[in-house]
Amino acid sequence: MSQYPELSGKVAIVTGAGRPGGLGSAIAQRLAQEGAKVVVADLDTVQEMQAVVQEIIDHGVQAMALPCNMLNGSAVEKLVADTQAAYGGVDILINNAGVGYLMKPIVEMSLDEWDTVLGVNLRGMFAATQAVAKRFMAQGRGGRIVNIASQAAKSGFPHASAYCASKHGVLGLTRVAAIELAEHQVTVNAVCPNHVTTGLGAWQNEYFSKLLGKSVEQYLADMRARIPLGRAGLTSDTANACAFLCSDQAQYITGESMNVSGGEEMH
Repeated sequence: MSQYPELSGKVAIVTGAGRPGGLGSAIAQRLAQEGAKVVVADLDTVQEMQAVVQEIIDHGVQAMALPCNMLNGSAVEKLVADTQAAYGGVDILINNAGVGYLMKPIVEMSLDEWDTVLGVNLRGMFAATQAVAKRFMAQGRGGRIVNIASQAAKSGFPHASAYCASKHGVLGLTRVAAIELAEHQVTVNAVCPNHVTTGLGAWQNEYFSKLLGKSVEQYLADMRARIPLGRAGLTSDTANACAFLCSDQAQYITGESMNVSGGEEMH
C-alpha cells in the first residue's frame, strides 16, 4: 500500500542505483513502491542495472536503465535529457553515486585518487544537481533533490580524508542549492546514513577491522554497542528517509541534513 500517493507518476532519477542489494537500488525500489517512474543510473554495469530495473517492472511500475559516468559532465547532461525524452520531465533526483573504496592515509593517497573520490562524490553530484535544477526551473512545477551524504559528512575517520572531505562538501552544496532553488519550489536535502549493510559496508568492515587489529566479528560487535538502537543501518532505513523527503509531507523541509544512524550521530 502506498504511503505517499502523491509520488505516483512522478519521474525519479537515482544515480548509483545499478547494483542489486546496494543503497541506490533500495532507494529506486522504494520510490517505485510509491508508483514513481524510476531511471536507474550507474556506470556500465548493464546486466546488473537491468536486474534492478526488471525487479521494479515486475511490480508493475515503469523503469529504465541509463548508463552514466558521473565524472563526465556531458554524460550527466545526457542522462537528464534522455530521462526528459522518455518520460516527459523530471520530478526527483536522488544523488547517490559515490566512491567509498579508496581508503588510504593522507601521506599515501595520490592526487589522482583524491580527485577520483572528490570527482564522483562532489563534482558529479554538482553536475547532476545543476542539470536537473535547470529542468525544474523550466518545468515550473517544483521538484525534490535528495543528496546521499554520510556520517562522514559530520565526523572524521582515519584513512578517509578524501571521502570525508567530499561528504562534508555535499552538505555545503545541499545548503546553497536549497537557498538558490527555494523560489522555484524545489527542496534540497541530504541524508546522512552511518554504516549500512551493503557490499561497500562489508568491504569497510574488513578494512577497518584490520586497521584496528580486530576480527570482523569484534568490529561489528563494537559498532552495535556504540549505536543506541543497537544495530547497523539497513538500506531500507535510508530508502524510507528518501521517500519521506520526496513526499508532500516534507514540502517545508529544505537545506537539512537528516541523520539515519540509529542515534550514533546526533549533530
